[in-house]
Amino acid sequence: MSIFSGLFHSRDKPGNRSGGTLGFLFGNTTSGKPVNERTAMQTSAVYACVRILSESIAGLPLHVYRYTRDGGKERTAAHPLYRILHDEPNPEMTSFVFRETLMAHLLLWGNAYAQIIRNGNGQVIALYPLLPNKMDVSRNRAGELIYTYYRDWEESGGRPKQGGATLRRDEVLHIPGLGFDGLIGYSPIAMAKNSIGLSLATEDYGARFFANGANPGGVLEHPGVIKPEQAERLRESWQSQFGGANAHRIAVLEEGLKFHQMSIPPEEAQFLETRKFQINEIARIFRVPPHMVGDLEKSSFSNIEQQSLEFVKYTLDPWVVRWEQSLRQALLLPSEKSVFSIRFNLDGLLRGDYQSRMQGYSVGIQNGFYSVNDVRALEDLNLLSDSEGGNLHVLNGNMVKLADVGAAYNSKESEENTS
Repeated sequence: MSIFSGLFHSRDKPGNRSGGTLGFLFGNTTSGKPVNERTAMQTSAVYACVRILSESIAGLPLHVYRYTRDGGKERTAAHPLYRILHDEPNPEMTSFVFRETLMAHLLLWGNAYAQIIRNGNGQVIALYPLLPNKMDVSRNRAGELIYTYYRDWEESGGRPKQGGATLRRDEVLHIPGLGFDGLIGYSPIAMAKNSIGLSLATEDYGARFFANGANPGGVLEHPGVIKPEQAERLRESWQSQFGGANAHRIAVLEEGLKFHQMSIPPEEAQFLETRKFQINEIARIFRVPPHMVGDLEKSSFSNIEQQSLEFVKYTLDPWVVRWEQSLRQALLLPSEKSVFSIRFNLDGLLRGDYQSRMQGYSVGIQNGFYSVNDVRALEDLNLLSDSEGGNLHVLNGNMVKLADVGAAYNSKESEENTS
């Protein structure tokens, strides 16, 4: 027995943050609206944030690189993982759809899982997504992580109906989100369920309000005493005649009936302000700039580009690092990890407007750290041949060392004195 077996066996069993044991975090909220990953997607702000982040990760170029002897790296398409990650992870899905699906799982459940299919040499030949809400993570007696996938997981009770398929650690690509044990991520939807519940409640209120013709409710006053069944018939009759599509019709009141308005207008209840605040609240949960989900109140032509660059730096980049390290850890063989690397390319998103790019390229060429072909490659242009000077690195000759300033003048003056 390994000397470390007891140590790892003594570690706590990972809680299934994506499945049933998180049920206490989901469910009803203070607003009274049940919140889970599916009801949350009915909120336009949540849907927009999930779609923006999922499509951004899915659309980034993803390549396999080989480390070179001089300390650099070069893209290699010969590795089997290149086709799987860049083109199609399985015969049923493209790379874009696969990464979009896993990123949506990661944002909604806090975890993304995919089954790894390997050949006899241990090389990856296919990847298939697994639903996080049907996955249970635990440890065996040796303290090793095992993943059990239940096809028929009871959504309400969070318990499996029947035995599931058990997968080893090397058979699962697991990308965890923010968590407390470093192994399993917590669902952002569950953690922010009250904020999302309030957004659902305001949307429901607005839908009901406008379904009633944007008219506030009221009270029908009868001068006499009527029986409960008569009051119910009167209420239903009023609703059928003046509710929904019949709103704003002229009412004729008989037998001394009077209508008294009692609900306050939504402007006084700050309905619109609440809805706007909830959009920013949800955007803050996913760290998405408000202008990317349609809120342009505090955006302008002068700052929207900077906000977009900050989105890449502070929002996308942490997700990219999380993806890259998980892919390298799960997909590369132990003998390959010192030779190969898996990386996203963010250069296209970090580029500014055309004028700023051209100025930056000009500075790079004049100072020798860019060649013409380096710039043309960044702009997806055809490269120039060596005879055309495409790979030359040039330097502005007007710049000299500080110690050599005036050297040419002193030399000329010395020659004149000698003659």
